[in-house]
Amino acid sequence: MDDGSPRRGSQGTVTAGADRGAGNRAGVLGTALAGVLAFALSSGSWQWFSTYLGVTLLAVIFSFTRPPGPTPGGRSEYVRALSAYSLVVGLCTALAVAPAMQRWAWFFPMPGTRAECAHLGSYAALQAQAALGDLGGHDSAALAYAQSDQSRRAVNDCLASTTTLWLPVYALAAALLTALGSWLVWRIGALRQAPRLR
Repeated sequence: MDDGSPRRGSQGTVTAGADRGAGNRAGVLGTALAGVLAFALSSGSWQWFSTYLGVTLLAVIFSFTRPPGPTPGGRSEYVRALSAYSLVVGLCTALAVAPAMQRWAWFFPMPGTRAECAHLGSYAALQAQAALGDLGGHDSAALAYAQSDQSRRAVNDCLASTTTLWLPVYALAAALLTALGSWLVWRIGALRQAPRLR
């Protein structure tokens, strides 16, 4: 007997799942584009605003999207979706940790590069002094500030270039950890639901 109430069939379930999947894909795609734009617009040394951007994008991903789960007969689709999700998380993570890598030796040692960058800083200070010439004798404080500023900029740019070279490694490591963690979470959930289905 039909009482007029809507029935929940398989078609509604599939439609809802498809809508959630489309929403997840749109969220991941938008976050990826935002991360790429942030990388493209960044120039010079990595600043802490990069960390803010990376953390914000990660918050958007974790709040409005969920890791993809396997679907029956869709193994290749699951691999593609999980790869895209994980790579975007890795991109945002690299964007967030770049300033720390540049500044903190315990986080990203690169001892040889840091020593070479210090020499470049000293050279930049000498260049600033030579550029001012006799004008430095009129205001020694201004000369000292100019030398310090040029030295700092040279060191930061030198460290930033090395940091940028290593960022893909950190991004890929974060992506692999994300993929593994997402798969483990799904696997544990599937094992917990298995006794209920029997």
